[in-house]
Amino acid sequence: MRKLMMRAAIVSVAIAALFSAVTSVHGREQARDAYPDKPIRFVVPFVAGGSYDVVARLLGMNLSEVLGQRIVVDNRPGAGGLIGTKIIKEAAGDGYTLGMFGNPQTISVNVNPNTDYDIEKDFTPIAPLAVLTNVLVIHGSVPAHSLKEFIALAKSKPGQFNYGSGGVGATTHLAGELFKSLAGVQLVHVPYKGSGVAVTELLSGQVQFMVLNMVLARPLVESGRIRALAVASPRRSPFLPEVPSTNEAGLTGYEFSQWYGVVAPAKLPGKIVNQLNREITKIVQSSGFKKGLMRQGAEPMSSDADTLARFIKSDVAKYRKIVKEQHILAN
Repeated sequence: MRKLMMRAAIVSVAIAALFSAVTSVHGREQARDAYPDKPIRFVVPFVAGGSYDVVARLLGMNLSEVLGQRIVVDNRPGAGGLIGTKIIKEAAGDGYTLGMFGNPQTISVNVNPNTDYDIEKDFTPIAPLAVLTNVLVIHGSVPAHSLKEFIALAKSKPGQFNYGSGGVGATTHLAGELFKSLAGVQLVHVPYKGSGVAVTELLSGQVQFMVLNMVLARPLVESGRIRALAVASPRRSPFLPEVPSTNEAGLTGYEFSQWYGVVAPAKLPGKIVNQLNREITKIVQSSGFKKGLMRQGAEPMSSDADTLARFIKSDVAKYRKIVKEQHILAN
């Protein structure tokens, strides 16, 4: 009997040791698989203080609380976003480098011969964040009070009205060219070194038409310094609710918005993509994030990662069409 008891005790000890070893291994595997277990770098290929930077920091603050790790915003501006975008591309696809994406990247692949990234192959789309509506505006001296009137006026005086932009290949340039194409008008493009200079020239009447984002347009429209003809979206904006959409104003199909999204380097594991998309979507739909966006004149935008990938692809195709038709090439 004593031998049986000793044998049972030995077996129990052995089983306990085995269970402890298995549990230990499983615990180490879980710890190794836990994400994130260190700070995450969030590369913003644009200057600090700009709209992309502000939205990135707003997201980073909220995402840090959810994930329990610091989100370090790393501004890497230069070359129209090429420098920072290349840093995102060349980082490891392990979830510890995220990047801010938007129109500048989808435009650059079409107009800049120095672009050395492939939108579809070099990045992993994760989640959209926001959209900033553009507004079609004119100088107060132009004798038109609706989009239809301005189009009719421009058609009657081809080449006699100028539109300003922040430079060849800039978002404001392509927005103007798309307007010319859809409206069937001849406007003279006047490029400036930055949208700020172009706006100054619009206010002085040196250029008569521009497509401005809501942040720039809203205070100038509300103060009466420029006239809004339409918002470049299928529906009205809550920021200028009295201004019709382009569809309402008679230019169906003209959509031109500035968008913000999060990507990672290529080959990011699907498990991490889903985790980040889920948490970012919750943040985007939260009241605090929405209030932060409102201060930027932006509206929340959310979807799954696959939908964002399709959106980016269609955005590239839209700009490619404009660039080819108008023979645009960045300086």
